[in-house]
Amino acid sequence: MIEARGLTKDYGEKRAVDNLTFAVKPGVVTGFLGPNGSGKSTTMRLALGLDRPTGGSITVNGKPYREHAAPLHEAGALLEARSVHTGRSAYNHLLALAQTHGIPRRRVDDLVEMVGLREVARKRVGQFSLGMGQRLGIASALLGDPQTLLLDEPVNGLDPEGIHWIRNLLKSLAAEGRTVFVSSHLMSEMSLTADHLIVIGRGKLIADLPVDEFVRRASKKLVRVRSPQARELRGLLEGPDVLVTGDGTTIEISGLTSEQVGEAAAENRIVLHELAPQQASLEEAFMELTREDVEFHAGVPEAERAVA
Repeated sequence: MIEARGLTKDYGEKRAVDNLTFAVKPGVVTGFLGPNGSGKSTTMRLALGLDRPTGGSITVNGKPYREHAAPLHEAGALLEARSVHTGRSAYNHLLALAQTHGIPRRRVDDLVEMVGLREVARKRVGQFSLGMGQRLGIASALLGDPQTLLLDEPVNGLDPEGIHWIRNLLKSLAAEGRTVFVSSHLMSEMSLTADHLIVIGRGKLIADLPVDEFVRRASKKLVRVRSPQARELRGLLEGPDVLVTGDGTTIEISGLTSEQVGEAAAENRIVLHELAPQQASLEEAFMELTREDVEFHAGVPEAERAVA
């Protein structure tokens, strides 16, 4: 379990993390989201004792990470997969880490096989692609068979097969009762992997809730209807607080739930061929929630300015 209480970090006059309080619980995959510059990487560094907080605290499995006698057995981390001696082979890198904690060689052999590096395990890491480096970083994080995992952008550089593999791996580790804390910019992947979300912006906590609740809160009441009597239904539903758009047999209704639309149609004997609530994607929900917390905004493309 990871617990932050009033966690704060200043770099000079810039506050990177601002009074964060949250708990990452075991048994679920917790996604860690936020715009660039929101403080995600700093928070993970603070959790691993790589930076000292200006205020507050963050603990891993009940105590600060640096106080654990055998930290690799407590928490495995992937923060920067490329921070490996480039002249050393993948196998020797893992073996050197294992020897610092008395981890047997067979564990290294098993992990090399598990992460798909068997064919290149004796190659120098400097020759690795980004995806191969990510697999090595994940193997390093798993080396001590830890109860807690902190992974920063673990799918970065992986091919579709690798992304599918890491998704299933994270879910299986959480199912074993481990704490899995993972950040990613790929919202589509996070929607398939995470059960719970912690969202920050400009160093502050924005949301701490299950994924489905996060998306539900961002979704507006919008219902898609397909009916041969769409025009008649439109006349029944339109009002001061209800907007109906579309024409022909397909319309979209804003301001009512699908239950309300279905009941109105049934009461008036209107045939429906389709009745579907329109839910925002995780990416749309994230963009809506963090709109005011984006530190860097792109300019309007030249083509759009010309049209305007």
